[in-house]
Order: sequence, then structure tokens, then C-alpha cells
Amino acid sequence: MPAPKNEPIYNYGPGSPEKRRLKSELARLSSEIVEIPLVIGGKEIRTGDTDVCVMPHNHGHKLGIYHKAGPREIEAAIDAALDAQAAWAALPWEQRAGVFLKAAEMISTDWRYTLNASTMLGISKTVYQAEIDSTCELSDFWRFNVHYMEEIYRQQPASSPGVWNRVEYRPLEGFVFAVTPFNFTAIAGNLPTAPAMLGNTVVWKPASSAVYNAYFVLKLLQEAGLPPGVINFIPGSGSAVGRQVMSHPALAGIHFTGSTAVFQDMWKTVGVNIDRYRAYPRIVGETGGKDFVFAHPSADVDSLRTALIRGAFEYQGQKCSAASRAYIPRSLWDKLRDDLVSEAKGLTMGDVSDFTNFMGAVIDKAAFERIKGYIEYAGNSSEARILAGGVCDDSVGYFIEPTIVETTNPKFKLMEEEIFGPVLTIYVYEDNEIEQTLELCDTTSPYGLTGAIFAQDRYAVAQMTKDLTHAAGNFYVNDKPTGAVVGQQPFGGGRASGTNDKAGSMLNLLRWVSPRAIKENLVPPRDYRYPHMEEQ
Repeated sequence: MPAPKNEPIYNYGPGSPEKRRLKSELARLSSEIVEIPLVIGGKEIRTGDTDVCVMPHNHGHKLGIYHKAGPREIEAAIDAALDAQAAWAALPWEQRAGVFLKAAEMISTDWRYTLNASTMLGISKTVYQAEIDSTCELSDFWRFNVHYMEEIYRQQPASSPGVWNRVEYRPLEGFVFAVTPFNFTAIAGNLPTAPAMLGNTVVWKPASSAVYNAYFVLKLLQEAGLPPGVINFIPGSGSAVGRQVMSHPALAGIHFTGSTAVFQDMWKTVGVNIDRYRAYPRIVGETGGKDFVFAHPSADVDSLRTALIRGAFEYQGQKCSAASRAYIPRSLWDKLRDDLVSEAKGLTMGDVSDFTNFMGAVIDKAAFERIKGYIEYAGNSSEARILAGGVCDDSVGYFIEPTIVETTNPKFKLMEEEIFGPVLTIYVYEDNEIEQTLELCDTTSPYGLTGAIFAQDRYAVAQMTKDLTHAAGNFYVNDKPTGAVVGQQPFGGGRASGTNDKAGSMLNLLRWVSPRAIKENLVPPRDYRYPHMEEQ
């Protein structure tokens, strides 16, 4: 296979050809209302039970209408996946790889602008956030996963004289259920395709708030030559789809990104149904986070401030890796506070088609109300004060100002619970209480996804890295806790943040194969007697 390389990031600067093309695509998609069917066995299905796709930053603007799956369509999607399995698994692996390599190249050219525009409009990402997600990360997933697949197949056991040993990396027996989140087009593309590369067939339920951009990913895969039935696309109610799919005897695996509560409920459902399954389902999940930034007194203030702004407020804090809590030493806080607050207040927010904006809107009404509730809780608490932001306005779009909260309680609600919005909570600790505060950082949240430390002192870097060993599956030194790159920082965390199977690495792909060890005796014995039996 071609050696994978990370997709270059376009900057969409003033007057650039890529900016002109993207602006044109934004205008085209904004002027259309797309009807989005289910796609089962390669056929488009329209149920008549529909919902709408809107722009979060302009929720009166309809982008699409999507059909929702009912019990009959869910069963049909499972049947289609099972019917397609034998032919897809039998296809030589390099032919399967060719579909995804072609899709990656298509993203690099004309499809780049469609995926970026649909991501910007459908889930309110700025141009840069869309570029690194729907173009660069998604194409990286497909190129690097093909490379990892080749490496898996290359791993073979030793053979002794007269014996040929080999391992066959079979797909799982049954179908894989892929459940994708709203916040990353790349994840929506990776979760169904990673198992499919290894010969599995998939039932894919996209997030209801991100059906629009997910549908364009599916159309791209179809154009790249993905055969019918390999990935079956069934938007619909999460509880209804999940309940029916996970009770099916042929469920072979779950590939999930979303909330911790939903994933735990899915795991319980698998447990309840465990005696129904043909085999034990593989369960792979990346869930919530309460990601930290921990500053040492030796930290560089300018680097720390930039990391807090970008880490907390890019894509409105709607990343499972977003900086949500920070521990700042008092000696630095006096130098950091005013500039941090000033920068947060100066962040531009609005329609993402205006490239001068740093932020868009949160995804929907439910998210808006939930985040607003946390801000109001902080505003009414004697243990916290709002230093910046706090204003929520959903009259046109679901806009929440970037909000900074300072608390005197390290166990404050906003320090413990995932908010998934543009809210950063800061606890200021005394310089001589670093060890106690590191322990607080490690134990306050149930999550263990990402975290960052800032220090110039190398002894401090070493100590903080050691003390926070299990606090984050992706750990950053003098950098924000977001922005993992495929092939460079495999992504995933432990504790309540998931199974840590590291998307964008060979570790994830290994979960989608069931190895069969084969021993072939080239010179089989013809007598049962052993030499020691010739003499008493």
C-alpha cells in the first residue's frame, strides 16, 4: 500500500482559490434543501417519518429533511449487512483497501469543499475546524487505517521444520453496529469504515443532529465504489434503533462515540442479552471527558493563555477533548487573569460562513439549555464568579458566549461534570500545594480522556507526568489538550472516557478481526510410536 501521509491543511486565506471554491459551495448548499433517505443494501428508503436538519447558528434555515428508520427498516438493515458479508469478506483485502484510498483522494480534491461546507453549515464549525476535521482527519483515517490493516495481516507466527504456521485475520461473525456523534465528521466516517476495511459489514446510526454531514460522507463512499450492503445508513431514534439492533443474535461488535451514560446503558443491554448472541460482541467506545490544564509556577504565561483559549473555546467547547477545567498557581494567576479574560471577551462569534468568526453556535436547543443551566448555576453560587461571558441567546442561533468561571471549591460542580460547551472553570491553588492539587486533578473527575500540563521546569514536567499517569489517555506537555492527529497521537482514554482502543491506530483495527491460527504439517507422521518406546 502507499505510505500514508497526513493531509495538508489549507488556510483559506484572503484571495486564495480554496476560499473562493468553499464560499461557492457554502452558497450552493445553503440554497438547497436535501432530502435524506435511509440507505439499506444500496437502496434508498423513504419512510415518511421525517425530521429536519437546520443550521445551529441560524436555526430557522432548513438544510435538509431526513427519513427515520422504524422497526421494519432496522431489521432490513441488519439483513442487508448479513447478506453482504460473505462477498465483502471474500474480496481480497487490497481491493477493499482500494475503496477507502480512492475516497481519501476524492476528499483531497473536489469533495473537500462539499464535506467542509456541509460540516460548517450542519454542525456550525468554522472553516479551520471543518478543514482539520472533515477533510484532513477523515482522509488521514482512511489512508492510515489501510496501512495499519496491511501491518496486521503482515504479523505472522514462526514455523518449525516441516510445519507451516499462519494466522488468518477473519472479520467478526455477524454485523457491527456503528453509532456516531454530532461533533466530528471524521468520527462519523471512521466508526463505520474501520470495521468495514477488515471485511465486516455495518449498520450505521448517525447522531440525529448531524445526519446532514454524515449523509455526504455516505454519498462519497458510494461514489468511491463501496458495494451495496457493506454500510447501511439508518438515522432514527437512538433508543429505538439501539434496542432492536442490540437484541439481535448476530450482533458482533459496537463501535461508539458519544456520552458516557449512553455507552454504559448500551453495555448493560449487551449484558442482559449476552446469552442470545452467537459470539461475545466486541465493544469499543470513546465517551465523555472533563479535560484539564494544569499549570506549574514555571509555566510560560503566553503559551498557557493561548492553550486555554483555543482548548476551551474552539468549536464552542464541543469536543470530548476540550479544556474544561484548569488548575492555575496563584503566582501565575495575577499575570494571566486580565489578559485571559480580555481575550475571551474579544472572541468573535456568529455565522460560520463569515470567516472572521472564531466561534459558531452550539449544536441544538437541548445542548443550549443544558449549558445555560451550568452557567446559571455558577452565577448563583457563592463558590464561583463569572469572569467572562455567561450570556446565552437562542433567538437566531444557539449562541453561548465563551465563559470563564473562577471557583474557590476544587470539587465544584463545574469542575467535576462534563458540560460540552464553551465553559472553562478555573481553580487557583497555592504554589506550595502542588502535590495536593495534582491529586485533586487526578481524582476529581471520573473521566480520563485528555489533559495538559504546562511547565518550563523539567523536574516538574517529569513529576506531573508521573502523578497524572491514569488521568488522561492523551497527555500533552506545553500544548492544549485537543487536536490529536491520526498517525501521530492515537486517540482515546480510560476510566469513564471509554475503552481506550485508540482511534487512528492499529490497536483499534485489531478489535475488528477474529484471528484463526492454522497449522499445516507438511510431513505428517505415519506411526503413532515415539522413539522412547523402543526400549524399556
